[in-house]
Amino acid sequence: MKSEAVKYSVGGASHQGQLIYDESKPGLPLLLVAPNWRGVTADNIAVGQKHASDGYVVFMPDMFGEGKGPKGTENPMEFLAPFIEDVAGTRRAIVGAFDAMTAEAAKRGIGDGKRRAACGYCYGGANVLDLAREGADVAAVVSIHGVLATPKPATKGGIKARVLALHGAADPVSPKAHRDMFEAEMDAAGARWMLLNFGGVLHAYTDPHVNFPPMAKYDEPASRYTSAMLHAFITDAFAGKL
Repeated sequence: MKSEAVKYSVGGASHQGQLIYDESKPGLPLLLVAPNWRGVTADNIAVGQKHASDGYVVFMPDMFGEGKGPKGTENPMEFLAPFIEDVAGTRRAIVGAFDAMTAEAAKRGIGDGKRRAACGYCYGGANVLDLAREGADVAAVVSIHGVLATPKPATKGGIKARVLALHGAADPVSPKAHRDMFEAEMDAAGARWMLLNFGGVLHAYTDPHVNFPPMAKYDEPASRYTSAMLHAFITDAFAGKL
């Protein structure tokens, strides 16, 4: 498995993501894996490597800009606040990363640029939903315990992707009111979407290092089912079955 840092530019700003792929397996689909608020860390790269081992060329975007990411000791919501408030800038960053993934794969002659999907965790879950809201030509996006509400909903007919949100029903970061807003938004946009709630499950349930109830806690069964459903959903989207 090859893992390399990749510099790219979004609106003149420098970003550094991570490209992960198996050189011995040509023609694999491209998967943008947007990380949690900590950014492109060793732990998140390991998540990307797991996705690559499932049969993807993976690109992990830098959503903050080179040198602007967190040190890891900050309060997550305080650190993210200016990025969340800058809706247009955040959406440029995820669309730019999606374009960088496609360009970098083509430059290396790896992956199948006609089969592209995206998934994201926590903050990254919100990022990939924004990728869909921006009308990106992506087959599928999967939000995993991401924030589902947005101050800038998708326009009618504006979503090309098939959308899946996997979520803890007891997640206080994006509670039921957000889920209701998400459902109404997807319906108004005419999107093809699915939402699955795991009963009693909190935020960040796929991260085995997290144990901060009642806010966030790892849940092994929900994490395991999430992995299986993510792969099945993307596979069906590529096959035109959704």
